[in-house]
Formats: sequence, C-alpha cells, structure tokens
Amino acid sequence: MQPVESYLAANHDRFVRELCEYLRFPSISAQPQHRDDVFACARWLTKHFQSIGLEATLRPTPGNPVVVAKTPRAPGSRKPHYLIYGHYDVQPPEPFDLWHSKPFEARIEGNRLYARGACDNKGPSFAHFKAVEAYLKTGTELPCDITFVVEGEEEVGSEHLAAFLEENRRELQCDGIVISDTGLVSPKHPTISYGLRGIAAMEVTLHGPSRDLHSGLFGGSLDNPAMALCQLLAQLRDTKGRVAIPGFYKSVAALTTYEREQAKRLPFGAAAYRKFLGVPKLFGEEGFTPHEQRSARPTLEINGLTSGYQGDGSKTIIPAWARAKITMRLVPNQKPPQILQLVAKHLRSICPPTVRMELSLGHSGEPYMISAESPQVQTALNALKKSFHRDPVLVREGGSIPIVNDFKRILKKDVLLLGLSLPDDNAHSPNEKFDLDVFAKGLRMSACLWPELAALHGASGTPRKPRPRRA
Repeated sequence: MQPVESYLAANHDRFVRELCEYLRFPSISAQPQHRDDVFACARWLTKHFQSIGLEATLRPTPGNPVVVAKTPRAPGSRKPHYLIYGHYDVQPPEPFDLWHSKPFEARIEGNRLYARGACDNKGPSFAHFKAVEAYLKTGTELPCDITFVVEGEEEVGSEHLAAFLEENRRELQCDGIVISDTGLVSPKHPTISYGLRGIAAMEVTLHGPSRDLHSGLFGGSLDNPAMALCQLLAQLRDTKGRVAIPGFYKSVAALTTYEREQAKRLPFGAAAYRKFLGVPKLFGEEGFTPHEQRSARPTLEINGLTSGYQGDGSKTIIPAWARAKITMRLVPNQKPPQILQLVAKHLRSICPPTVRMELSLGHSGEPYMISAESPQVQTALNALKKSFHRDPVLVREGGSIPIVNDFKRILKKDVLLLGLSLPDDNAHSPNEKFDLDVFAKGLRMSACLWPELAALHGASGTPRKPRPRRA
C-alpha cells in the first residue's frame, strides 16, 4: 500500500487539474441543447480511463451513453469483483446570477473547488478513478477486479440504466457495488449510509359542483370541495405524529439497539436543527428523535394543495374541485404498491358522499437497506477509519435513490454508499463545491477499500463476518 499512498500524495495537484478539466464539460442531461456536450464529456471520460490503463468503452443506449471501464485482469481471475457506479451528467446551473464564478470554469478558493458537478458527482467518483490509477501506475497488484459504470442520465431519472444492467447482467456480475453519491455528516464524521427511504406518490382530487359557484348565492347548500379536502387530509395524521391509516405500520421493523447507538454518535442537536429549519417548534412521531423521524421512520406528507381562485384580491366562489399531492416516504419492508392501496382504500372510506373522489397514482420506489452489521459495511468502516483517521458513523438517509434498488434487484448484490460530499456543498444549487481535503481522504479511502474487501472474501471466496464496530 505504501507505493499507492505515495503516488496519491505526489500526484494530488495533477488530479485536481484533471478534475477541473472534467468539470469544464457542461454535461447537462436535462437540457437538449447540451446533448453534444454530454457526449463530448463521455468521450473524454472514456479516453481518460484508457490513459489510466483501463479497458474502457463507450456503450450506447437509447439516451446518453454509459462508460464502462475495467481493470486489467487475467483470464479466469478468481479475485473478488466489485462495481463502482458514478454519473457524468450534472444539474442545470441556473440561476446564473447567484453564482460567484462561471459554473463550468472551475475555481479554487482555499481548499474548495467550485463548479457545477463538483460534488454531484464528478468529484467523488473521480476519487475512485485516481485510486485505481495509483495501483496500476505503481505496479501494485489490485486485490479486487473493478468495473466502473458511469452513466449520463442520473439527473433525469436514469431512464435507461435498468435496461442497460439487464442487458449486461452477465458481464456485470459482481460481489458488490460501491457508490459515492451520498454525503458525509461532517468533515469529522466519515459516513456510510446503510439505508434509504422509498417513496410512493399520489394525487387526490375532490370534485364538487360542475363549475365554480357564487358563494353568496349558493354557499351553505352544498359542500365546498376545498373544505372537504382539508377535513379529509386532517384525518390522515394524529396528534402524536403518527399516520392514521390502518395497517400503515404493519410491516415496519423496529430500530435495533445497534442502530440507535450509532445514531447517538451523530453531531445532531435538536435546538440547532430547529433554528436551521426556521420553525418555532419541532414536531414528529412520538418516541423517536428528530434524526430518526427524518431518516428511519415512514411518513405521509402533503406536497401541494390547489383549489379555487389564486390571484390577487378576492373572488367569492365555491370551487368546482380541490386537489392535493401526497407522498409517503417508506422504510424497509414497506412495499409501495401495498401502501398506495392502503392509502387509497382509507381515503375512499372517509370521503364524504357530498363530493366525488378521483385518485391518481404517481411514481414510486422501493426503500433500500443493508444491515449495519453486515460484513461489507463493517469492512468499509475500517477503510474509512484508516483514511480519515476518525471513527466513522452509520446513518440512514431520508431521501430516495432509485438506481440503488436497480443494482440490488438486477445484480442481486448489496450496495455500499460511501459519501464524499458535505452538507454545505450546494449540490443542485448555485456555487456547488467540493472540499479538496475530503477529496484527498476519499482517494485514500478508495485505495484502502480494496484490500479490506479482498480480505473479507479470503482465499475461499466466502465472506467472513467481522465483529460489528461499537461506539
């Protein structure tokens, strides 16, 4: 490992220059006018992998291409095989006037690198690229075979990734997947995300009269759909913060003692959190901390309400209809189709006969979970501690990353989520940045990870079970 670590330290400045070159591509998948830039970025990345010493190819899809790069391997290699996923597409940079520098002209200020895509996801994935380069250029044997899969449609929903994984399932068979598209709790807390909430969305519309009516002439003789909708929605949550739908919590697994111990190690203060949110008082499901409420418990939220007149001044009507957008964040064991069915059934049961209900089901995604005490997670914790020189933490995240479940479902292997972006890195926002100290530690983390994972498999290829790390 010493030649690898020396190479990483000696070439750090060059790595940053190359990352800046990578960031200059406005590879914005959401904007058709940047289609040529997206393809140019993919071609640059393919050539960069080849310059490192990898076998790299540009794979077409009905949308943007996928770059696949493989480390050299001997025929019949029995090394463990791991996949590293990343994406080269980026979010639109607008609004431009809020940027302090041009979003595709990388700017370094202190230890911060500013550019669109810096932390999401070019910077974190680049750390893995260069760690592998360090092995190859120093002649140090990589203890694992590695395949990079870098797509260009993550920011528009990864529409063609699942089909790509299905079509190349045999080639991509592996022992696990590593993704660095999540975050660190703080620079002092290297982080593994071992759980993601799923999501299920729907719209509920209540129809009343055939048209908007004069509230003075007709009010009081018929139900107001907006009022009926508010009364209906109010029945979906009780005063203790629990979702009041029969069967909603039936399959929810209790948090383990180990999980709750890990959560206590996080630098989380309720008072500071309340101030950050700008609310007068926190509210959530009783019996759980604010961190647990926002990451490890299921929720039902109203995302939007629409009805009646929305313009300036007053228009005294009874609206013809009222609509609400609803999403449920789901935890492991909750299945989106079942939850949607439960919610729809309950809504219909409490809908008053004075209005007509219309339900429209939206997008959904499964929750993801890997045991916090699994061999791969515990092994990755060792790599994080070696590179950051601090005890890492385990977190469950409240958001949803659908592609994680695509990898799990199609390749039948677990995903390690090793984040390298900070909470204030402004992903999806103006002045996106990437901390170069974290970049250096991410390089070492990736380099340390492969011997750790190889040792996990041992000579027999059967994973051993390290004892869980305790706080």
